[in-house]
Amino acid sequence: MVVNLAHWMRPAADRRERTVRSYGLLVRLVALSLTVLLIAGAGEVALDLVAWQCAGAAECADGTWLGFLSAGDDGWWSQPGRRLALAAVVPAALNGLLWYLSNRTWSAYESQPPLERPVDETCAESGNQPALCLPGFWYGRRIVARLRAAHTAAGFLTIAAAITAATAGYDREAGGGALLDAVGWTLLALVITGGCLVVIVVCRRGRSETKADSDLDRLTITALPGAALGVLALAMLYAGWSRPDWVSHGRLPGDQTFVTIAIVQGALIVAIAVCALLLYREAPTARTPLRGLAGPAVAMLACGLGSVLAGGVAQRIADWLDGGATPGEGGTIAPPILLSWWATAIPVLLLMILLLAVIFALRAWRIRERLIPGVLDSYPGEPADAVRTRRIATTIARAGLTDSTPWLVGPVALFTLLLGGLAVIGTWLTNEVPGRAADDTPGFIDAATQTAQALGSWMMGFAVLMLVTWARRAYRSPSARRTIGILWDVGTFWPRAAHPFAPPCYAERAVPDLTWRMETWTRTYGGRLVISGHSQGSVLAAAAVWQVDPRTRAQVALLTYGSPLERLYGRWFPAYFGPAQLRSLHGEVRCWRNLWRYTDPIGGPIRLTETDGADGPDVDCDAFKDPLAYGRTAEHPLPAPILGHGEYQADPAFDRERAALLARLPEQAQSSSGRSSG
Repeated sequence: MVVNLAHWMRPAADRRERTVRSYGLLVRLVALSLTVLLIAGAGEVALDLVAWQCAGAAECADGTWLGFLSAGDDGWWSQPGRRLALAAVVPAALNGLLWYLSNRTWSAYESQPPLERPVDETCAESGNQPALCLPGFWYGRRIVARLRAAHTAAGFLTIAAAITAATAGYDREAGGGALLDAVGWTLLALVITGGCLVVIVVCRRGRSETKADSDLDRLTITALPGAALGVLALAMLYAGWSRPDWVSHGRLPGDQTFVTIAIVQGALIVAIAVCALLLYREAPTARTPLRGLAGPAVAMLACGLGSVLAGGVAQRIADWLDGGATPGEGGTIAPPILLSWWATAIPVLLLMILLLAVIFALRAWRIRERLIPGVLDSYPGEPADAVRTRRIATTIARAGLTDSTPWLVGPVALFTLLLGGLAVIGTWLTNEVPGRAADDTPGFIDAATQTAQALGSWMMGFAVLMLVTWARRAYRSPSARRTIGILWDVGTFWPRAAHPFAPPCYAERAVPDLTWRMETWTRTYGGRLVISGHSQGSVLAAAAVWQVDPRTRAQVALLTYGSPLERLYGRWFPAYFGPAQLRSLHGEVRCWRNLWRYTDPIGGPIRLTETDGADGPDVDCDAFKDPLAYGRTAEHPLPAPILGHGEYQADPAFDRERAALLARLPEQAQSSSGRSSG
C-alpha cells in the first residue's frame, strides 16, 4: 500500500511525458522488488533456517517436530535437496495466497466497469484539468491483472532460483554427472529468462486512463505465472533427485540475495528522486512537500517496512530455533549477515525519530505559548480560565503539526537510505555480524554495537507482530480502520497502479457509483445537486464531480467540511489535486463552500479565492469557532467539547453556510438536492 502511494505522489509536470512515464516505471520496479523481498524472506525462513541449517544439525532437529528431516535420521527426507523441495511449499503457498487475495479483490473492485461516456477532449488537452476526469482513471482491470501475473511469477521464480542455485552448485562441485549438470544450467537459464520476462511485463505497459480499457492480456496473465510455477515444480524435482553424499553446512548458498535486493532498491530510489526533481523544477507547485521528493521518500519507507518484515521474521525464527542465542553470536542457526546489520540499524533510526519527536513537541509547545494570549479574543466577555485556555491552544498547536509532517517523513526516509547503505557496506567489508565486526573496536563502541544488535533483533520481531496485527484489524474491521487513522483511507483511495497485492481501491467502486447517480439524476429530473462531503467524503465528492460531463459539472454545488483536499491531497499529490486542478474544479462547479477549523488536524482551507476562476464568495468560510463556548453558559451548561475533526453539523454556523450555498442555486434546485457524505 505504501509503495503504491509513491506512484501518485509525483510532482505536477505533465508536459514531460517521458519523465512521468519513467517515474511510474521506476516505482513499479520498486514494487516488484518488494514482492521478491517478501518471498525471499519467507524462503529464508523455510529453506535456509529450517530445512538447511536446523534440519542439517542433529542438535537442532533431533527429538523435535523436524526430526523426520534430520540429517542423522537417514530417512528419505534427510537429504538436503529433498528437504529444500519440501520446504519450498511454504513460500510457494504464501505466494499463492497473495495471488488469490489479489484476484478476489480484483474481481470485486477493478472488474466493475464505470459509467460509459465519451472522452472529454478539452479535459485531455488542457494542462489545467486533472487526470481524474479521464474515463479510465477508476478502471484498473487490465493493469492490475498484468501486475498480478508478473508479481506472482516473480515470487515463484525467486523460490526456484534459491533451490536451483544450491542444488546446481553442489552438482558442479561434486561432479554430479553431465545430465544433472545440464539440467541445473537449463533450470538456471529458465529462471533468468522468466525474470527477464517479468521485468518486461512490468515495464511494457502502465495505466490506461484515456479510455476504460477492458481488454485483458490473456496470454500474459495465464501463461506467465503458470510457466513460473512449472519452473518451480521442475526445480523441486531436480533438487529431490537422490544425492546420498550431499551434506548441508553453514548457510544456504545465495547469501548475497538480500544484499542484491538492497542495492537494487537503493539505486531505484535514487533514480526516482532524480525524476521527481526534474518534474518539480519543470513545474514547481506551492506547498509541495520536500521539493517534490515526497514520492521517493515514501517509496524508501516502503522498502524499509519490507526489510523489517522480512528480516524480523528471519531474526525471530533463527533465535527460536537456536534456543535464544543472538543470531550470528555463537549460535548454530544464523540468518544472512545483512539482516543482522539491518537489525542493528533500527535502534539508531529510532533514536533519530525520538529526537525529531522531541523537536516537534518543542515546536508545538512554542506555538501553544504564542496562541494562549489570543484564545480569549474569540470569546469576548468570558472570564479567563488558564486550564481551558491551555487546552484550546494545545489542540490548535497539535492540529498544526500535520503541516510539518514532511519534516518527519523526509529525514526518516533519508536516514533509512543511509543506514541501509551502511549496512550493505558493513556486510561487504567485514562478512561478519555487527557484534563480531566490532570486537577490535574500543570497549564503548563494542558494547553499544552488541546492545544495538540484540535490541534491534527483538525490535524487528516486535515490529512484524505490530504490522501483521494492525493490517489484519484494518482489513477486517471498519472501526479499526478509523482507529488506525487516515493513512488507511488515503492508501486505499488510490488505484493499484504499482503493486497488485496492495489493499483494494474502494474508490474504484464508490466514484463510479456516485458518478452514475449524479448523471442519471440530472438527466432524469433536470435538477441541480448539492454534494455534501466530510473528510474523505469530500475527496470522493471531488473525484466524482470530475468524472461527470462538463454540463453536469456545471449543475453541481459542493459543500465540504473537515476536508483534506488541499492540506493533504493537494500537497502530497500535486499532479492530481494541486492548485491548478482545484482552481479548475472551482471554476466548473456551480458553487463551492468549504468549512474548517483551526483545531482540525486533518481538514483545512482550500486556499482558493473569488479571483481563482469563479464568481461569488471565496471557497473557504471563516474558521469555525471550536469549542463553541469557552465556559459554562445557559446554552452550554456543561463545558463545550473541542470537536476537532468531527461534528461540523453541531455548529450553528453550519446551517447558515449551507443555507447561503442553497440560496446561490436557482429556486427549482432547492427542492431536489442530494447528499453524499463520508
